[in-house]
This record gives sequence, structure tokens and C-alpha cells, in this order.
Amino acid sequence: MKRIALLLAVMAGPAIAAPHVDQDTVDRIMARLAEMECQMAPDDIEMEDGGYDLDDVICKGGNQFDIMLDADLNEVSRRAE
Repeated sequence: MKRIALLLAVMAGPAIAAPHVDQDTVDRIMARLAEMECQMAPDDIEMEDGGYDLDDVICKGGNQFDIMLDADLNEVSRRAE
């Protein structure tokens, strides 16, 4: 039984967790998105390259984007999904 558990753990590989985004930052990002007439699930915010990667953002008109914000929450890129 221990061998099976060990084998499953090895097959799964190491868990790589994205750095945690604190609640204050999540709140500021959500407020920024509201200003941009966009919305998203807060769970889709990830820290990346010193800024924030926002996945599956829905903006006014119903279009969906991936948006990158810098550390100051300025939009630096937007890619249509």
C-alpha cells in the first residue's frame, strides 16, 4: 500500500503553487476592472512577472480577454480569448 501511495506521489510531480495575491490587492484589482467596465472571478488572478495576469475577463459588450496589469495596476496588454 505504501508503494502505491509513493508511486502516485511521484507520478503527480511537485505541486507548483502560484504566489498568493493578498485580499487587499484582489480588491484593488476588482475595483480597477469595474472602472474598465470588466469583471472576472477573483480566483483567476495570478502574480506574474512583477504584475498580475487576469484570466477570462469579461468586458462590456461580452468580449472575453486575458489582461496583464503591472504592479501599479496599469493595463499593459490585452489578448482576446
